Amino acid sequence: MKKKVAILSKPSKPELSELIPPLKEWLAAHDREVIFDQQTASYVPGSEGIERSLVASMGLEFAIVLGGDGTLLSAARALAPANIPILAVNLGSLGFLTEIPLQDMYSTLEKVLARTCPIDERTMLACDLIRDGQILHSYSALNDVVVNKSAIARLVGFDLSIDQHQAFGYRADGVIVATPTGSTAYSLAAGGPVMMPSVAAFQVTPVCPHSLTHRPVVVPETSTISIVVRSSGEAAFLTMDGQVGQPLQDGDQVVCRKAKHAVRLLQMKQSFFQVLRNKLKWGERE
Repeated sequence: MKKKVAILSKPSKPELSELIPPLKEWLAAHDREVIFDQQTASYVPGSEGIERSLVASMGLEFAIVLGGDGTLLSAARALAPANIPILAVNLGSLGFLTEIPLQDMYSTLEKVLARTCPIDERTMLACDLIRDGQILHSYSALNDVVVNKSAIARLVGFDLSIDQHQAFGYRADGVIVATPTGSTAYSLAAGGPVMMPSVAAFQVTPVCPHSLTHRPVVVPETSTISIVVRSSGEAAFLTMDGQVGQPLQDGDQVVCRKAKHAVRLLQMKQSFFQVLRNKLKWGERE
């Protein structure tokens, strides 16, 4: 029986119609059956795709993600529970997570098939939205869980607890709970620290707090982080990885903890600081 490989891609990327058919042929020549999600199937005439949420149930050897970091974040949430390794090929601009350049795709695939490609495991967040004492929704996130205001020029109140101990309450534009992977995303822009992906911790970063004494806090990954919204009639919104979310009500509780599953990234042998230098231009002299 042939091993199965999935190809997931970014929607509305016309150049993929020239990239995906030869990639399918290459995988077929290496005795792999190729599965597409619905977005990707549209680039290959005569192909049928399946819902991205169902791809993880197909018994995959690994998955190839073509796009930018946003495409990878979406794929990671779908594939991580099934422990499926992901090869992320950068078609975007920054590509902090999708570090494989397009020109290195086939050479990296050779290493993947030979089982010589390193795998980097990244911690994820599990998030429960609790309303009136009941879990309304459960989510996962690779980068971050964010509770933000949704009205212009309005602050929202937050009560934050760590392991059932009240940490602080404040009024701010929002609050970010980030993984080490997410430390270089929204949290970094909000003044949070950069964390190596191997660090067993999460960070809580306030967004434009009303009090200048509030600063980002780093907590162990074993911690349970609880945020209670005190909106006083002002609108707030919950977002996972900047992609999935819903409106919040006054008194809603957002509980974050380490997810049971991790994201497995097939990567080149680059150190974290090489990535920082390449992507964030660290170490360059004026």
